[in-house]
Amino acid sequence: MAMASLYRRSLPSPPAIDFSSAEGKLIFNEALQKGTMEGFFRLISYFQTQSEPAYCGLASLAVVLNALSIDPGRKWKGPWRWFDESMLDCCEPLEVVKEKGISFGKVVCLAHCSGAKVEAFRTSQSSIDEFRELVEKCTRSENCHMISTYYRGVFKQTGSGHFSPIGGYNAERDMALILDTARFKYPPHWVPLELLWEAMDSIDKSTGKHRGFMLISRPHREPGLLYTLSCKDESWIDTAKYLKEDVPRLVSSQNVDSVEKIISVVFKSLPSNFNQFIRWVAEIRITEDSNKHLSAEEKSRLNLKELVLKEVHETELFKHISKFLSSVCYEDCLTYTAAMACCQGAEILSGCSSKKFCCRETCVKIKGPGDNEGTVVTGVVVRDGNEQKVDLLVPSTKTDCECGPEANYPAGNDVFTALLLALPPQTWSGIKDQALMEEMKQLISVASLPTLLQEEVLHLRRQLQLLKRCQENKEEDDLAAPA
Repeated sequence: MAMASLYRRSLPSPPAIDFSSAEGKLIFNEALQKGTMEGFFRLISYFQTQSEPAYCGLASLAVVLNALSIDPGRKWKGPWRWFDESMLDCCEPLEVVKEKGISFGKVVCLAHCSGAKVEAFRTSQSSIDEFRELVEKCTRSENCHMISTYYRGVFKQTGSGHFSPIGGYNAERDMALILDTARFKYPPHWVPLELLWEAMDSIDKSTGKHRGFMLISRPHREPGLLYTLSCKDESWIDTAKYLKEDVPRLVSSQNVDSVEKIISVVFKSLPSNFNQFIRWVAEIRITEDSNKHLSAEEKSRLNLKELVLKEVHETELFKHISKFLSSVCYEDCLTYTAAMACCQGAEILSGCSSKKFCCRETCVKIKGPGDNEGTVVTGVVVRDGNEQKVDLLVPSTKTDCECGPEANYPAGNDVFTALLLALPPQTWSGIKDQALMEEMKQLISVASLPTLLQEEVLHLRRQLQLLKRCQENKEEDDLAAPA
C-alpha cells in the first residue's frame, strides 16, 4: 500500500523555538554578542539535508568534517575531494544504515576512521554540568564541533533516535541550537539545555546503551597521505584476522631464527586478497583534461608522498624485506598493479563498483627529474562497452630493473613494509629467541621513525584497531580513540 506523502512537520513550540522566528533571532543575537556562536558560521556554510530518512548520523558527520576542512584524501565526484554521506561506509554498510539507521558507537568509529580527533561521551559517563561546560567551550571555537544523539520524543517531536550538530549556545538562557539535518521535517531550533540532556539521557533500544555526544576537531595533519586501508569489501575481514590473530600465532609456533625467516613466514601465508586491503592513495584525473600540468597543491601533495616513500625505503625493515623478496625471485606484476589501480580510479570517478570495470591496456610513464617528477599510470578502462582513459599520479619507488638503472613504480615491498610497521609491538612477543624478538621490535619501533612516516604508520595502526573493534562488535563498548 502506498504511503501518504508529507510536507514537513510543525515544530512543537514550546519546548523548541524556531531559529528563524523573532525570538529565535533574538536568542541568536544574544549568544553572538557573548561569543558562543563562533562555530555556527562554519557549520552553516557546510550544512546539508540528510539524503535518506535514516542518514542523520552520516549527514551530521559529513557537515562537521567539511566544516573542519579535513581533507578526505580521496575524491567524491569529478576532481573534488569532499566528505559525502556515501563515503562514510567503513564501519557499517550504507544499505544497513539506510534501512536501520546507525548507532552512536559506529558514528564515533566513522569519525575516527575519517581522521578526526574525537572525544565521545555517553550520558552514563558524564554529567549535565560537564556537558554544559563542553557545549560552551565548543561553541566558542571554530575548531571544535559537537554532534548530539538524542530521543526526539522529549521535545514532543515525531520519530525516535536522531543525530544533529549543535550550532550554538545561549548561556544566559541556557539554550542550545540544534541544526537538524532532517530539514524536510523540522527547521533548526533552540531547546533548553536541560531538556537536551534529558533527551540524550535515554536508552537506544538497538544497543541497550545510553545516547550521548561527541566533540570533533581537526588532527594536526590529514592522515592517510600515502597509504590507507580499504574496507569497502569483504577482503578486510580476512586480512584483519590474519594480521591480528594469525601472524602472532605463526611467529610463535614456528622455529624462526632470523628476521628473513619471520618475513618469509608472514609473507607466504598472506591472504589472496591482501592487495585489496592496503592500497596507495593515488591522485586521479581523466586524461582528456586540457590542463596537463600539476597544480601547486598537487605538486605539494606529490612531494610529501615521495618524501614519505623515501623514508620507508630508508628503514632497516624495508632493506630486510627487499632482500627476502629478491631471494625468492619475487617481482611485482606491474601490469596487474596498474590495471587494478586504474579500475579503482574509474570506480572513484564514476561511483560504480570496480568489479564492473576491466582494464584493456595500461602504460606507465616516468616524469622527471624536475618539478613534474613522478609516476603516471595510464589505463583504458572498459565498462559496458564504453571506454574511459584514466591517469593516476602516484609516488615513485626506485628499483633496479631491465628497463633502466632507476625505474620508478609502486612496489609490493613498500606496502608490505608499511603494514608490518603498523602492526602492534605485541605481535612479535611470541618469538622464542629473545635476541631475535628484541631485534624485530627495534626494526618496527615507531619511536625511531621520521615524523612524517611515524604519522603514516600510526594512522594505519589506528585503522587496524578500529576495524578489529568493528569486526568483534565492540565499537559500542569502546568509544576511545585507538591507542
